[in-house]
Amino acid sequence: MRQGDLRGELRLLGRDGGITSIQRLPGGYVAEVWLVRYVGGTRVVGKTLPGAPVGLFRAEAEGLAALRSTGHVSTPKVLGVTDRLLLLEPLKPRDDWESSWEAFARDLAALHRGTTHEMFGWDRDGYLGRVVQQNRWTADGHEFFVKHRVLRYLEEPLVQQELTHADRRALERLCDHLPEIIPVMPAVLTHGDLWPGNMLSRGDGRLTVIDPAVSYTWAEVDLSMLWCCRRPPPSGRFFDIYQDLNPSPPGWRERMPLLHVRELLSSMSLLGNSDGSADRLRGILAPFYPV
Repeated sequence: MRQGDLRGELRLLGRDGGITSIQRLPGGYVAEVWLVRYVGGTRVVGKTLPGAPVGLFRAEAEGLAALRSTGHVSTPKVLGVTDRLLLLEPLKPRDDWESSWEAFARDLAALHRGTTHEMFGWDRDGYLGRVVQQNRWTADGHEFFVKHRVLRYLEEPLVQQELTHADRRALERLCDHLPEIIPVMPAVLTHGDLWPGNMLSRGDGRLTVIDPAVSYTWAEVDLSMLWCCRRPPPSGRFFDIYQDLNPSPPGWRERMPLLHVRELLSSMSLLGNSDGSADRLRGILAPFYPV
């Protein structure tokens, strides 16, 4: 987005007066991020995405509000939203002190423990990057995960381009066996895209989540993102603290890569195999290929 277009969106929100500077910030996995300064020192952060689907930023704002309303996790305040702009309070770079991550383990456990729901899904579809996250209400967690978190990505062009017939069959076999592998667990409110890149900090060092793709689903889906990402939490006690406060059924460590399949398929739908997601997926699916 050009600065003139950004000013136009700010005008729609009544935020175009007294601007002293607009600066493009580094980062942003998919979107553009802007720092807007005003007379008197006020600062806001604007998030834009060229060609953003209608409703993307409103869904993100709703997700931030839902997480914030629980009182368990920190999110940036939403200052305004249009179809082309999400305006947020500014935050600091992520504080990777061990104490900050240990406190976040307590926050995340409290979120998952305190938000159980009788159904899996959300009131509207959301987005991971530009790609729709299907959130249709479903009574069964295995059915929800198979239909709306795994097999739905087989429709995406870059995933179709990358996966072979054997890959698809292995993925389908994983889905067939999922009820034997994943125990019955309740639906809880999840961030949905919880990797360290979607975390910043407040002035007091409290870790604060951004860019959610919320839904009610298994808590272990959030855990798998942090367990399997290439830069896991620097605190060696993060998962121990979480498990003390909100224990998973036995065998949770072994389930982490299998639940991470959703994230790898989502990444493939945006990037193909340019980041190695397809290669990692094949490694996880190895036991499900025919002998």
